[in-house]
Amino acid sequence: MADIEVPVLIVGGSLVGISTAMLLGYHGVPSLAVEYHRGTAIHPRAAQTSQRTMEVFRQAGIEQIVRQKSDEQFVQDGGVLAVETLVGGETAHYIADLNEGVRDISPCVRVFLTQSLLEPLMRSRAEETGAQLRFGTEMVSFDQDANGVTAVIRDRDSNKTQTVRARYMVAADGAHSRVRDHLRIPMLGHGIFSRSVTIYFRAPLAPLIAGKKWAVVYALNRHLRGFFRFEKPFERGFLVVNTVGDPENPTTDVSTGLSDHRAMELLRIAIGTDEIPVSIENVMHWNARADTAEGFRDGRVFLAGDSAHVMPPNGGFGGNVGVQDAHNLAWKLAYVLQGKAGPELLSSYEPERRPASSFTVEQAYTRYVVRTAPNMDKSNIQPVQPDLNIEMGYLYHSNAVLPEDPVDDRVHENPRVSKGRPGTRAPHYWLQRGGSQMSTLDLFCHNFVLLAGSEAKDWCEAARAAAKDLGTDIDVHQVGAGGLTDPARGFSAAYGISATGCVLVRPDGFVAWRAGDGAGASQPRFTRVFASVLSR
Repeated sequence: MADIEVPVLIVGGSLVGISTAMLLGYHGVPSLAVEYHRGTAIHPRAAQTSQRTMEVFRQAGIEQIVRQKSDEQFVQDGGVLAVETLVGGETAHYIADLNEGVRDISPCVRVFLTQSLLEPLMRSRAEETGAQLRFGTEMVSFDQDANGVTAVIRDRDSNKTQTVRARYMVAADGAHSRVRDHLRIPMLGHGIFSRSVTIYFRAPLAPLIAGKKWAVVYALNRHLRGFFRFEKPFERGFLVVNTVGDPENPTTDVSTGLSDHRAMELLRIAIGTDEIPVSIENVMHWNARADTAEGFRDGRVFLAGDSAHVMPPNGGFGGNVGVQDAHNLAWKLAYVLQGKAGPELLSSYEPERRPASSFTVEQAYTRYVVRTAPNMDKSNIQPVQPDLNIEMGYLYHSNAVLPEDPVDDRVHENPRVSKGRPGTRAPHYWLQRGGSQMSTLDLFCHNFVLLAGSEAKDWCEAARAAAKDLGTDIDVHQVGAGGLTDPARGFSAAYGISATGCVLVRPDGFVAWRAGDGAGASQPRFTRVFASVLSR
């Protein structure tokens, strides 16, 4: 007999593990997350939060507090640029404004918030939804069978062990995942290309930075290559150093044997002066890699976050991709555990998330080579794609999507051209209800959603009857009915349907199926569609 029984065991309680627990709780599924460290992140680490991740936070109910904390900590709408030294000033510009040209695509904006401030917010929300998070707890071993996973966990303070029995397990235990190693799932890609360091420091840098919209500042000179990030009021920050020495033939192992004196020397070189008092708080050693796991699932165990994909920080994609993993997986686990969907729904996780993750890994690698390591071979890098495609335009192909074009196997596109096509993120479009503006995204909650045109009454009736027939729930919203209005009269065009058409949207906000018009609207047809998407 197990000491603890829980629907889902999560190994890892950092950003992705907490995201998984929070989103499972949002969908009504209790979970237990065990984390080796004794608390949430103590270093800033990942900070850039994409619009898509902010949409996930909006659904989970923490978007506003994240925006508030971000505004307290960072300059908003900052840019990404390069300097030789901070004193020397700007030498190149990559992004002028983090949100320039993308505000129309979402009700949410990109923000910066350090992991050390974000994780406690997520932890609080996860616990509110019923998740258990045990820090200072190690997963010692696990085995799986046809019905579930049995794991042994150990409290690091008391050394007490307990047995946990779960229906499913999610491995969010990082780049050095013991779960992935136990399952013998290899990582494929470019391997380690830098043994890097992050130098956390304090220094009164306001005279150099205050008043400038500098979010990420690459330091590129003949002594080192890396990047800075600073917090308001510009008295602390960190410097990442990826390589040192001649940029054409650099030393890529910055970590081995790094002394305190050398760390201070690198920091002063990047700042560009010895006259500013500087103190180093900590130095983190890490490997820059660009790899994707060969598989994201083994039986009842799923990989998410850095256990499934590792990438350099260039572009700020890493943590966001992990949150998207959790968002994709949580509702599927909930639907299967609650009997709303067949177990085969879970087989859609890997074919959806692995291509999207691998694409993002390669884009982060390209940005590393182009911005930081011009000496590296460029013959094996992908062309740079727009950040918007990476963050919002990834495409899903799986048994949880009924495609309109079965031979379309693209991994990404500009989300502005998707217009509600199955396998893409359902577009943001402003509607009104009760005189208040609301995004279509705010209609996507716990259930599948039918979004219907103003004359699509037949599809609405068919959807309700089909859901009743299948014993599940569906939220039906007809634009122009029930107080939901479209003042700009652009909803149908935004979703690629006529007034008699509709789209079926999954709980993660991705379109599962679309009918361009009212032809063939009937309960039997919609029942077949819905049952197929649910693997029933």
